[in-house]
Amino acid sequence: MKNKVSDKLFLNGNKKDGKHYWLTPDSVYQFIEQRFGFRREDLYDPCPYPKPLEYDGLKEDWGQVCYVNPPFGVVDTNGKKIGATAWFRKAKEECQKGKVIFFVFPIHNWLVEAMVFCGASVIHMGNVKWLATEDGLPGKGCGSIAMFVLDGRHGCKPWEKQ
Repeated sequence: MKNKVSDKLFLNGNKKDGKHYWLTPDSVYQFIEQRFGFRREDLYDPCPYPKPLEYDGLKEDWGQVCYVNPPFGVVDTNGKKIGATAWFRKAKEECQKGKVIFFVFPIHNWLVEAMVFCGASVIHMGNVKWLATEDGLPGKGCGSIAMFVLDGRHGCKPWEKQ
């Protein structure tokens, strides 16, 4: 079954503004530092931009404390579209290794339920103004964003201040 969104959207950019990918604004990293005590430079990013040529964050072992802003609709070398579910599964796997994961994503019932089932704390972040890779300018946002916090130090239970 073909996705209703054109596969070329991720290659050509959004029809309205031509933007491709959106980066995390400093305000999100500041929130993590103020609330949880982890500085931006302490966070492993399994979804870096620009992505090194041979790097695949779904196959690599992540760092002890991670920030995940997963790419939307990435197409792998076999032409398969990889979405949020693959990144969620990987985050859960890494959490089970005793790691702390900060995972941001638009609020969707299925993902909230799955993350809570896996022990994540859920923090409503509001309408985050992501930054365009093309010019660094903030976009309009995409609605309600959740930050899911998986704390593997406690068996992937909800976040508890150490």
